[in-house]
Amino acid sequence: MIDVKNLHPLEVKLLRHISKDEDVYAERIEKELGYKTGQCNQAFSWLSAKECLSEHSRKTYTWYELTDMGREWAENGTPLIRIFNLLKEGKHLSIKDICERLSLEQKDAGSAFGYLSKNGISAMDEEKKAFLVKNELPKDAEDTWNLIKKGLEKPLSDEELSDEEKKIIPSIAKKRGAVGSPYKTVEREVVIFRLTDTGEEVKKAVLAANITGEEIGVVTPEILSSGSWKTSVFRPYGLDAPVSRLTPGRHNPYGNYIRWVKDKLTSLGFEEFDGPLVENEFWNGDALFMPQFHSARDIHDVYYIKNPSHCKEIEEPWLSRVEKAHMDGGDTGSRGWEYKFDREFTRRQVLRSQGTVLSAHQLTKCKKPGKYFGVVRCFRYDEVDATHGADFYQTEGIVIGKEANLKDLLGLLKMFATEIAGATDYKYVPGYFPFTEPSIEIHIKHPVLGWFELGGSGIFRPEVTKSLGVDEPVLAWGLGIDRMALMNLGLSDIRELFTPNIESVRTRRG
Repeated sequence: MIDVKNLHPLEVKLLRHISKDEDVYAERIEKELGYKTGQCNQAFSWLSAKECLSEHSRKTYTWYELTDMGREWAENGTPLIRIFNLLKEGKHLSIKDICERLSLEQKDAGSAFGYLSKNGISAMDEEKKAFLVKNELPKDAEDTWNLIKKGLEKPLSDEELSDEEKKIIPSIAKKRGAVGSPYKTVEREVVIFRLTDTGEEVKKAVLAANITGEEIGVVTPEILSSGSWKTSVFRPYGLDAPVSRLTPGRHNPYGNYIRWVKDKLTSLGFEEFDGPLVENEFWNGDALFMPQFHSARDIHDVYYIKNPSHCKEIEEPWLSRVEKAHMDGGDTGSRGWEYKFDREFTRRQVLRSQGTVLSAHQLTKCKKPGKYFGVVRCFRYDEVDATHGADFYQTEGIVIGKEANLKDLLGLLKMFATEIAGATDYKYVPGYFPFTEPSIEIHIKHPVLGWFELGGSGIFRPEVTKSLGVDEPVLAWGLGIDRMALMNLGLSDIRELFTPNIESVRTRRG
């Protein structure tokens, strides 16, 4: 039988407050007992371990909350609505003029005008100025704006959306990296507990012993000076509690894991590369055939460097060759992206958002055939959760050779999933990246988190390789080594890899 005198006050108050067959969940206890979320979780965990509470059910709720950009759109109109209203005045304006008048980013204005043009609502005259063809917006544009305005009142629950709104919301809401989206998607799991028979017996014992949870556990100067200790009830002290143990120094388990990965790849004949944390837009995106001012860059929400904001110059002949590939394909056999390449934009400095930037550098100086890898720290604006961080490590690599093919790439991905991550279940999933074709993602199944993506891979497009001086096939991958470590080290939250909790580091295997 549990010694009720050793129960924590959080447990005592909770037991006294609830009854058999009642739903017990965090929101209720926070409201009725004034617990904080962490206190609820502690009480639930402790009482569950003592078999006083048992999980009854759980449900995941999805909510949509406006971002700062979404609030601005809700109050002033979406870029599409604002451009339409501006052109309704009968003016012919260039995209640059539209951006200046409405304080819009060029990519937002271009995307909105593309929609209007595609739907026959606006067009360009001979001077490349936009004008209105039809004086009526499609219903879906109005519906999208109405749905964004609806979020000003309160976060939207997935359950309260209409069927029509449920069709629209996926296009304007993102789970992570939502800074460039009007809505961010938030998933909340509610776990409902019930008092067990054991819990009912413990509750009776607590009531019989007249334990309230208000007993004093710490003697403070205020208690001594006021004399309130004379009439107070104290929690019992465990005089037989074990003394603190001695703990020797040890290596960080995640540091050990990264060194082990490097040793394994080196033993397979790979050469390691590395580079600076600060890069420019040229190597971070342009050299990888990611078009400037295009939605493809939305997957990489970068951190910009304030001072100096731009590098002095980009190396030649790579700048001219990449510029040519973007504008008309150059000598790559492609039509390119068919837009005017911005040499000012390409010098802008950022914290690198992907390890592939180092692969691009390596192409200009690689041996053929050759195998290269790096363990690279990257920075990308993201919502931090169990599998995402705002800064993270990737293992990045390329294989160059005339005989390199998709089958070789699949074999490498399998090795990362099974040997380096230690997963027993894995699968290949088709993907899209502007710089590879075909593109493949590798997913593994975690015993707690379920299926999640390790990263992307593919065969570099000729627009990438030929522009950087390589005529042979190049296999490329960029995988989250943090996520592989979750599986290998038996963890279920990526934040545990970087925890300041020294006790966690002392007891973790690896």
